[in-house]
Amino acid sequence: MSIGTILLIILILLLIGAVPAWPYSRGWGYGPGGIVGVLLIIVLVLLLMGRL
Repeated sequence: MSIGTILLIILILLLIGAVPAWPYSRGWGYGPGGIVGVLLIIVLVLLLMGRL
């Protein structure tokens, strides 16, 4: 596996963990999920362009 694939898997797991539906993260709001979502989109674009 390449480093891009590993990074993509880690970001997807972080996005699932930061969703405000979970009881421990309900008070966090949408900030952490939004930040991880933006990072996920950036990594996906870089992977599709072949830069990562």
